[in-house]
Amino acid sequence: MTLRREAFLDQVKERGDYKDVQEADRAARVVLALLGAHLVGGVRAELAARLPEAFSLILLNPLQSAEPLSPERFVRATAAWIEGATEATAAWDVSAVLSTAADAAGEALMQQILLQLPAGYDLLFGRPQRT
Repeated sequence: MTLRREAFLDQVKERGDYKDVQEADRAARVVLALLGAHLVGGVRAELAARLPEAFSLILLNPLQSAEPLSPERFVRATAAWIEGATEATAAWDVSAVLSTAADAAGEALMQQILLQLPAGYDLLFGRPQRT
């Protein structure tokens, strides 16, 4: 089931403790564009189908990445794309957006997503995996 834009942004706003929806929207756009560069095929399409249309399009038309970024580099890249962000604030942005996306994805799809990503992304999604 596709999440409505307002509901998605309200969750990101709450989790990121943003003062307004515009901040949540900005974080969501950057984080999902970076995430889209790391996911492929049906997994990316299935996650996109569960997100609001505007964010779905961002995920399906991602920023380009020459190689998969480690979780730490993903956070640094997020900081570079968000004006005024630091690595600490970017970690907060990533967590707020990816945990909301994980809720929309559900457990079965999250397992498939995590299989496509380097080790450590489970923590960015707020879904620590047992090793």
